[in-house]
Amino acid sequence: MKRKPLLLTFSLLIMGVCQQKAEAKQEEQIQNTETMKNTEEHYTFELSDKVIRQKVTFKNRYGIELTGDLYVPKNVGDNLPALAISGPFGAVKEQSSGLYANQMAERGFVALAFDPSYTGESGGEPRNVASPDINTEDFSAAIDFLGLQENIDRNKIGIIGICGFGGFALNATAVDKRVKAVATTSMYDMSRVNARGYFDSTTPEQRAELLEQLSLQRWEDAKNGTPEYPENGLSQTNEEAPQFVKEYADYYRTDRGYHERSINSNASWTVTTPISLMNMPILTYIKEISPRPMLVIAGENAHSRYFSEDAYKSANEPKELMIIPGAVHTDLYDKIEIIPFDVLETFFRDNLQ
Repeated sequence: MKRKPLLLTFSLLIMGVCQQKAEAKQEEQIQNTETMKNTEEHYTFELSDKVIRQKVTFKNRYGIELTGDLYVPKNVGDNLPALAISGPFGAVKEQSSGLYANQMAERGFVALAFDPSYTGESGGEPRNVASPDINTEDFSAAIDFLGLQENIDRNKIGIIGICGFGGFALNATAVDKRVKAVATTSMYDMSRVNARGYFDSTTPEQRAELLEQLSLQRWEDAKNGTPEYPENGLSQTNEEAPQFVKEYADYYRTDRGYHERSINSNASWTVTTPISLMNMPILTYIKEISPRPMLVIAGENAHSRYFSEDAYKSANEPKELMIIPGAVHTDLYDKIEIIPFDVLETFFRDNLQ
């Protein structure tokens, strides 16, 4: 029997936890785009009565149509500062990124929360694929869109990246000089965790074995005409699971953060998704964010804290690292009383001028 890598639904799980392997072929899971489009609107948070939300679409440089929600503060004028927001990795705009956009719009920013390529309501086939290049480009496409809006000052645009899209946000800021400031929360470096495992624990032999399996999987996918999707890993969470996996399940698999279009709630990434991430380190040019400011926020007790601390160490000034006492990784997804929105407001107010 062929041995395949156990790639759990949430890429943070599937692409790092000891590079485990599944013994049996997983049932194929393909989301139906038309079904998703007909799903009744569902958000995991309440829209502020101070904010207007409008669904928008725009295309990235590869011609993929992205879908987002534009949050605009009521009773404001022109020349507004704006933010492009996405994440966590495997989430949709109706979850954390929308909550962030709603909060920042309350504070006077136009905020665009969007579904990345191949996920949620955005286009791209096959479904549930990630790419360090395309997902970085998605942020720049959002900047394209915001800079064309009449009520936005295109010289006052920043980015917020959550979880895995924190790393892509830093990469996008390094390459796209239109971005004037960037902030991340619970940041993951998806290329690093795929290439090296958690805490860089993957050995060269384990890496070679995983790449061998993924390479052979390509022939299977080519023969079948469709990619293989593993089982939803978070649905299998039990008492023996690592604590951070339980925390993911508590968000994505409960009423707290569940969304029918979220990969982490219902589906999985393609088995071969790690391939493009494993050889393309996305934070290679993090120093080139400078002289634009960077704010990195992480929970004190987050398993992912080291990604933020290492990114901070690698970057040039001006930069700021904020550690939230007692917080775990997923607390910064939706816990308004813990997420430092006042700090985010001040950071962008001071730097988008």
